[in-house]
Amino acid sequence: MQRYERQMQLPEIGEQGQRRLQQAKILVVGAGGLSATLLPQLVGAGIGQIRLYDADQVALHNLHRQTLFRQQDIGKAKALCASVLLSQCNSDVLIEPEVTHLTASTLRHALRGIDVVIDAADNFATTYLLSDACKTHGMALISASVLGMQGYVGGFCGGAPSYRSLFPQLPDTAGNCQSAGVLGPVVACVAAIQAQMVLSYLLQMTPSPLGCLVSANFRDWQFSQFRFDSAAEPIEESLHFIDRSQLLEDDLIVELRDREEAPASVSDAAIRLSLTQLSTWTLPTYRRLVFVCRTGLRAARAERVLRQRGADNIVLLAAGDR
Repeated sequence: MQRYERQMQLPEIGEQGQRRLQQAKILVVGAGGLSATLLPQLVGAGIGQIRLYDADQVALHNLHRQTLFRQQDIGKAKALCASVLLSQCNSDVLIEPEVTHLTASTLRHALRGIDVVIDAADNFATTYLLSDACKTHGMALISASVLGMQGYVGGFCGGAPSYRSLFPQLPDTAGNCQSAGVLGPVVACVAAIQAQMVLSYLLQMTPSPLGCLVSANFRDWQFSQFRFDSAAEPIEESLHFIDRSQLLEDDLIVELRDREEAPASVSDAAIRLSLTQLSTWTLPTYRRLVFVCRTGLRAARAERVLRQRGADNIVLLAAGDR
């Protein structure tokens, strides 16, 4: 225990709390900017086991904020690079790298034996998928998101309201790091708060981080937090994401990306429509609708339009850049 003696001096931790951390098994989705600070903090604190999902490779434009990686890592799998470095930081922590996307099909395996789920993917489709699963299984979800010079961290599910209770609908438009930019220290600060939320939950500190959302705006130096313990879950059943392996033979697949954006759709049977065409499109009967776009934003807008017209058997597929 000599490694952890400084944190064990805290009355909130002690030997019992440290053993609780060493017995914890956590799932981290995303090995990018947030995880560059999040993972070393959790490994340093002595978390027992970390299952890490990320299918991406290190790119040059990652390095200004994803400080787990070095120039020689460019082109290598993020999850594997992170696992090597983290194991060197603390060989007592078991790192399980998974070089694959976290999808509806891989979710069951990812959650096996896990105590708390950490969403560091900064991806709408992934967050809703994790929140729904955590709500169903009574597991805690600590989710964070950063864009530009602001971000937030929240504790959801595990007895607290789900992510949907605060964000029942996706925004019509949203930027990303590629389109809007992001500053490294902002990501690191938000990730440090996320790590503290995870530790506070595992150590059963009060008040619980579940049901709490912390936001930070580093442009205006405004920081705030509020509790949403009594937030109501949305009544409308919407925003259900699937992956390609869950497509059914009878699905009517509507590709919202044009051929320039996606020369090949997720299926040869897909039809291509724009959002503007949906208001006059003849609704199909007795078939599940699958709306496909890159991030899920257009698919969510399409779902709202079709639900207003009476359709209800709708799922979404965020195809990414594939």
